[in-house]
Amino acid sequence: MRALVAGRVGEPADVLRLESRPVPAPGAGQALVRVTATPVHASDLHVLRGRYGFSPEFPVVGGHMECVGRVEALGPDTDGLKIGERVVAVAVPPVPGPPVVGTWQEYLVTDTHRLLPVPDRLSDSSACQLAVNPLTALLLVTRELRVQPGEWLLQTAAGSTVGRLVIQLARHLGIPTINVVRRRSAVAEIKALGGDEVICTEDEDLSRRVAEIAGTAGVHKATDCVAGPVGAQVSQALAPGGEMVVYGALSTHRQTDPAALTIPLQARSVIYEAKTVRGFWLNRWFGAASSEDALLALSEVRNLVTDGVLSIPRGRPFPLERFTEAVAFAEAPGRDAKPLFVFEDGGRSEADG
Repeated sequence: MRALVAGRVGEPADVLRLESRPVPAPGAGQALVRVTATPVHASDLHVLRGRYGFSPEFPVVGGHMECVGRVEALGPDTDGLKIGERVVAVAVPPVPGPPVVGTWQEYLVTDTHRLLPVPDRLSDSSACQLAVNPLTALLLVTRELRVQPGEWLLQTAAGSTVGRLVIQLARHLGIPTINVVRRRSAVAEIKALGGDEVICTEDEDLSRRVAEIAGTAGVHKATDCVAGPVGAQVSQALAPGGEMVVYGALSTHRQTDPAALTIPLQARSVIYEAKTVRGFWLNRWFGAASSEDALLALSEVRNLVTDGVLSIPRGRPFPLERFTEAVAFAEAPGRDAKPLFVFEDGGRSEADG
């Protein structure tokens, strides 16, 4: 089988090589999955650069998040799945947890509790992106912050994939959103998507606009994936007792010095107004959640996507041989889709449905 392997830490385009490897065999409680599509996430690239929250042993097959495929074989004493069944494989390694299971290969072996059946009517593009961004949006809104219908939710990077999914989910749940963007050109698009209010930091003061929108009741719940000064402004804009969950640091995307990954909070605001700022990392969530809870949340996401409540942006397909193009496209400014490695298996090989 073909596999995209990184031999050492470094820039993905420099360290990745296409290799031929034997097809692995599943053990007890495991399944062999023939991969049909798998995304290229920014976090996948940061893992190879040695700049993520864990570091695998090299050489390692790239891709540590998610994929879609069909069950090719089952190990001994394995129940609950059928040969040929279409499944999403959740490769996100819990922290602490087992070694990384790479998804950038034609076949992979994984425990069956990490596989979620998906209907054939769901495109490969949507199915292979179920386990990260839509799940993150669901967990942030309903588990981490437990935002209630009618309660304001403030979020940064509203135009990001997770930001757009949060807007869709919040609209479905009756939660009004205040959405922060950095370009005026993005405002109309976010409103058309269903965002109730939009603040553009290019020409608006974030704290003043939040106060104007929310009034005396204020905003008590916020998500942030920008960090830096913007994250600090969001914290400052919260009402006393408010809480902010930070799940990314887009403002420091190319930063290699961990000491520079900061959110300059105001001590008075944190102390005297009892505000809470905490982090969320999907890998750590998988480490803490039981297999039953993880599959329950994934099933909820699958149903929301299948029913059309959540719409995942279409991916752009790349064959594995064009990995240098896919890697470059993954971080290209203004890209309109996520790159997907696709494999033909005689089934649904289209990436965009």
